[in-house]
Amino acid sequence: MKFKIFGKNYLVSSKRLAVFIGVALLTTGLVGGWFYWHTVSNGSDNSNSSISSSAANWGSTGMWGSRSPGSGFGRPQPVSAGIVRSMDVRHTINALGTMTALNTATVRAKVDAELKALHFKEGALVKAGQVLADLDTQNLDVQLTQAQGQLERDTAQYKNALVDQQRYKDLLAKDAIAAQQVDTQDALVRQLKGTVLIDQGLLDSARLQLSYTHVTAPISGRVGLKQVEIGNLVRSSDPNGLVTITQFQPIAAVFAVPEKYVPTIQRKLHKGTPLPVEVWDSELSKQLAIGRVSLTDNAIDISSGTLKLKAIFDNKDESLFPNQFTNIKLQLDVFENAIAVPSAAVQRGALGTFVYVIHDDSTVTPQVVKLLALDGEWQAVEADLKPGSRVVLDGADRLRAQSKVEVIKTIDASAVNSVINSGGGVSDFDKKVGAPQTSQPAQSDQARHSASLQLKPTGLEGRGESSSGPEAGSGSGSVDEAEARRASFMQRLPPEVAEKVRAMSPEERKAFFQKMRERRQQSKGE
Repeated sequence: MKFKIFGKNYLVSSKRLAVFIGVALLTTGLVGGWFYWHTVSNGSDNSNSSISSSAANWGSTGMWGSRSPGSGFGRPQPVSAGIVRSMDVRHTINALGTMTALNTATVRAKVDAELKALHFKEGALVKAGQVLADLDTQNLDVQLTQAQGQLERDTAQYKNALVDQQRYKDLLAKDAIAAQQVDTQDALVRQLKGTVLIDQGLLDSARLQLSYTHVTAPISGRVGLKQVEIGNLVRSSDPNGLVTITQFQPIAAVFAVPEKYVPTIQRKLHKGTPLPVEVWDSELSKQLAIGRVSLTDNAIDISSGTLKLKAIFDNKDESLFPNQFTNIKLQLDVFENAIAVPSAAVQRGALGTFVYVIHDDSTVTPQVVKLLALDGEWQAVEADLKPGSRVVLDGADRLRAQSKVEVIKTIDASAVNSVINSGGGVSDFDKKVGAPQTSQPAQSDQARHSASLQLKPTGLEGRGESSSGPEAGSGSGSVDEAEARRASFMQRLPPEVAEKVRAMSPEERKAFFQKMRERRQQSKGE
């Protein structure tokens, strides 16, 4: 047979072609058989294939299916466990908020004059009515003197007219003068009386203008930076004014919630039921204040489908400042005596949301759950679970129904999402699966939680494989290197994507990076 390759003709006999095809088929069969034995017999396929394979066995072995004794699933898989509890779980809404001052006033001079003195320190607290600045009074003193002189002159004329009026009335009674002269005197008295009233008004105005030379605080609050220096001419039309006062004791937070929660919020507000609101810093590491919702906006924003709410906080420690970015947690309800599992135990697959329940014989069974509310590290669920039962926290990606497990560590409520010891070492679970043992200093609960989200084993370390992405922190050596990789990875993301990743729950973040790894592997295969 003839073949043309790269412009050249090659002659190959039928016997050689048949041998070549046979060798190729034999090699393909050997490779496929080895791959099947390596992945299926050793039970090391990933969580997605686990759920898919289980779904295939639905009809014969149960909802998730089970493996035969000879399939390799008799070897216990190391896992960490958490305890199911019955507890009150809050139903909260997370939102982004901006702190706003209840009142803000720009202190302006009401008269044009030279600034003589300032009686406040920048950044200090002032009270309403406190004198903040003094202006030059010379010009206004002259105007006040003129008004006083004019009033005295016209007052003297008015009093003289009153005397003449009385005299004319006496003469008219004796029929000594004409009545017209008396009427004319009466009109003159009324005219001079009006003049005196005008002069009195001018005098009061001059005194008022003079009082404006002592600039006082219109509200209580904290002053900002001064906008004018001593000796400059201050004008009442200056938009910047002298200084700005901001009132933030109490202070308000404005945030938006999805419109689906509006009926619940309005119902509680109409009943007078308080809606607690917590303010957390931008890193969700520290609670700054606790307040309650005071009012809602009068319309839903059609562009975002959200409703703005305002909450009031005492802010006695002055930890909140206007225009400060914060994270808001609005409590809508409380599920009393609800069945709660650690949030890290919740798994998502092709058949829905479930948890792996650990039995007394060290086997696991997936249990479908309905999510109710997430409160910190606890997830309220509707499921056939009993308080005190154990559920798998870490290592679930290597499990199926009836898998044998070895509980390396049972994690309590303070660290349900972390496989890192609170003392700063490496957990027994990490040692079991072969994670590098690197020491690190003691961390706060939030820091340990953040570390566990990104440094916990991915399931590949036990096979000597490496994982990529910000969650693969156990393959290179030190925590510092892992943090550097995560920081570099987050910097390469678009700002809006990075913000969404930071706001994700632990499960959402894990699924997100799993999809990215799968796409990267697919692109390499192509």
